[in-house]
Amino acid sequence: MKRKVEQAHKLAMIAMTKGPEWKPSPGYTYIKDVRIGELVETPSFMRAIVLDNSSSSTTVLVTSVECHSPSDRSFYLGKHRWGSATEVKVIGD
Repeated sequence: MKRKVEQAHKLAMIAMTKGPEWKPSPGYTYIKDVRIGELVETPSFMRAIVLDNSSSSTTVLVTSVECHSPSDRSFYLGKHRWGSATEVKVIGD
């Protein structure tokens, strides 16, 4: 039993020091890697134009919202800040 506890402790310490390697879903990229001026789309069908990138967030101008009710759309449209790890697809040139 003691050997199993030591083994679990060793695996836990390795997991805490190395940590997981995060990757975006297939077909998506992180918004921090998108150039300024590109049109992007989120998995929830929000379209936005990238205005500014920083190390912690990205400023975007949301132009289209598909999945929210019509009464809530005015809140989502306009200038917003999204986290730099937001997954997006770059819409054509």
